[in-house]
Order: sequence, then C-alpha cells, then structure tokens
Amino acid sequence: MKGSLIIVGFFVLGTLCGAFHLIPFDVAQSNISFYALCALMFSVGLSIGNDPQTLRNFRSLNPRLIFLPVATILGTISAAALVSLILPHRSAADCMAVGSGFGYYSLSSIFITQYKGPELGTIALLSNITREIITLLCAPLLVRWFGNLAPISAGGATTMDTTLPIITRYAGQQFVVVSIFHGFVTDFSVPFLVTFFCSI
Repeated sequence: MKGSLIIVGFFVLGTLCGAFHLIPFDVAQSNISFYALCALMFSVGLSIGNDPQTLRNFRSLNPRLIFLPVATILGTISAAALVSLILPHRSAADCMAVGSGFGYYSLSSIFITQYKGPELGTIALLSNITREIITLLCAPLLVRWFGNLAPISAGGATTMDTTLPIITRYAGQQFVVVSIFHGFVTDFSVPFLVTFFCSI
C-alpha cells in the first residue's frame, strides 16, 4: 500500500510540474519516455533472469493452474471491451489497450502515451494503479467471497512483486508459486497486447 501511495504522489508531483512548467525542457518532445521504457524492460528481464529458483518453481505447478493467467487476460480484455459500450468517446481498442496493462502501470502507460497520446496514457496509469490498490485493500474480502485464486487474478501483473505478500498472507503460502507464475505470464503479455490494441 505504501508503494502505491508513493507512485500516486510522484504522479501528482509530475502533474504539478507539467502544469506550472517547472521542468526546463519539453518532455513531450524528447525521447526520455523511450529511454525510461528501455530501462524498465531491461530491469524486468534482469529480475526474471537473476532468479533461477522462479523457473524451477514453475515446473512444480499444477497443470490446471497454468490456465489462470489466460483466464485473467481474457476476462480483463473482455470487461474492457464491455466498458467501451458506456464510453462512446472511447473505442473498444482504446479500452482494451488500457485494460491490457494488467496493473503494470509504469510500462503500459508509457506505451499508450507513445501510441495514443498523454490523455489515454494518464487514464492507463490511473486505471492500473487503481487495480493494484484494490487488490492490496480487498484481498481478504476477495478470498472470503470468491476463493483463494481471486486476489491473484485481480492483481494481474503485480502478483509476482508488489501484491505477492498480501496474497500470500490471505490466500496461503501454497499459492506463492501460482502467484509468481501468474504475474510472470501477465507481465510478459503486456507489451505485446498493449501495442497490438494501440495499433488497431
């Protein structure tokens, strides 16, 4: 929860800096977002490749649970497409691009900003931060009402890092590998799905 509040704080700070022109150069016209994106992708690859135990844990996973990230991806994209029906000023592709962030706000918002502009990028940032915060706050309720897999699905790409401790606490230690695998797959799908829906 603290990490999410820090992210929101930096977002507000960035908004104020942009609104009052406190940055001495035009960020929109620079390549800084591209370099930040490259650094993020490098960090993700480094974190995955640096932990061989994670890959070994995947082999012990129940074969049926392999379909959990697929269900999360399909469910999220379908729900985003339905939301476009009540947002006439947004296309289904735009809504599905935002939904395809799966809580990975730093990566998806940069992609969407580059393809669709800062307005939709900001919506993606807020949408994905909200998904993470809801998972952090509502994990015990999700477990009670919908079962142990519910907070994992709700967490999307965050289940291998920021929401993993809260999921482990309320769903149980036996779901750690499931949560990491789920986060890994949804995390990996973000750049492909976001760029696909942005290019439609």
